[in-house]
Amino acid sequence: MKIIIAGAGAVGTHLAKLLSRERHDITLIDEKPDRLENLAADFDLMTIERSPMSLEALREADTQKADLFIAVTPDESHNMTCCMLAKQLGARKTVARVDNYEYMQADNAAFFTSAGIDSMIYPEMVAGAEIAQSIKRSWVRQAWEFPGSGLVFMGVKLRESARILGRPLKDIAAADDPYHIVAVKRGGDTFIPNGSSIIEAGDLVYFMTTQHYINYLREVSGKDDYPDVKTVFIMGGGSTAVHTVLNMPDYMNAKIFERDEARSRRLAEVLRDKNAMIIHGDGRDADLLEDEGISGAQAFVALTENSESNILACLSAKRQGVRKTVAMVENTEYISMAESLDIGTIVNKKTLAASHIYRMMLKADVTTVKSLTVANADVCEIAIPEGSRVTRRPVRELSLPSTVTLGGLVREGKGMLVNGSTQIRGGDTVVAFCTAGSVKKIEKIFK
Repeated sequence: MKIIIAGAGAVGTHLAKLLSRERHDITLIDEKPDRLENLAADFDLMTIERSPMSLEALREADTQKADLFIAVTPDESHNMTCCMLAKQLGARKTVARVDNYEYMQADNAAFFTSAGIDSMIYPEMVAGAEIAQSIKRSWVRQAWEFPGSGLVFMGVKLRESARILGRPLKDIAAADDPYHIVAVKRGGDTFIPNGSSIIEAGDLVYFMTTQHYINYLREVSGKDDYPDVKTVFIMGGGSTAVHTVLNMPDYMNAKIFERDEARSRRLAEVLRDKNAMIIHGDGRDADLLEDEGISGAQAFVALTENSESNILACLSAKRQGVRKTVAMVENTEYISMAESLDIGTIVNKKTLAASHIYRMMLKADVTTVKSLTVANADVCEIAIPEGSRVTRRPVRELSLPSTVTLGGLVREGKGMLVNGSTQIRGGDTVVAFCTAGSVKKIEKIFK
């Protein structure tokens, strides 16, 4: 697949590196030479040192032959213009990074498609929704609900108090149990477990269950002592913080700490109808946090642009008694370190953007691809067409690779867990889990 990326900032560079490993024909365009330096030598891609707004540069990149054109410069208007130009030149699909919530509304999709922009990425909005989802339950590292189906996916760090440690899964989990363990991260490795796998203390375990059994899963995981989140402290008042608050349930209230006075006033205006208090001050100031009642908060979310500050602030919040912490870590080199420090949930906007774009590259009807930030694994929703070969035999006879497992499916709006006896039907939506790099295998299996 020929892919052109306009903008070699943090998102564009990360995408270029990620997609080049899939052996695609990648061209990265940016007018700043320091951003492109060494990329072509270290990765299998081509670079063009020109403005991505230049028609000459777009023609040099063979945009007319592009299967996918991605504009992720820091300037929203430039991204939209680049996509419009690329579409006119013949690019098949275009994606623009934006920072305007209005553009993301479904009612406007047809308008932008007619203008030449097939899809949009707003990483801050996606990140805010993910953070709000994760803080609903303080004992969960990552959570994902499948709307309307009752299916829930959860990542939980298990301690010595968990009831499922030390024995093979085949001895502690039956096919009809109300949860499935679909992936495990241990140290720096992620694997899909089988019947002989043994869960250990310290593992980050990914479960598939249903809404009805969430409390049961909490008990099994030994997390009964974690409080429900009602009060959230947020350090940093950027766009991600705004969308976190907008996605929070009504029973939660937030205190946002923002150092910039003008930004604080703007936040107070934008969030005036939400349960949010804006405090002009530094969220790293332990005395300020104490004065504002951090001892009564159940969650602390660090969302500044500085990954180190976010990590350290979460560690400090934990020392002050907060059980649930979330850090935005944009420097990918720090993600494994943050995980080893056990700071809690880690959010990376580059990973979220990559998930969105990767979904567009798949030919099978994969409706969603969600990357697990710290686990080097993906979650996919696959719509099963009538007559698909996977509908001809039960799951146990599908010869799935060891890097892939099926967690659940949605049939006629109802979610259910999958086991070896499950017979997939046309019209089902299947939820699959796989280690990184295996999404293409899922595409082949379910086409």
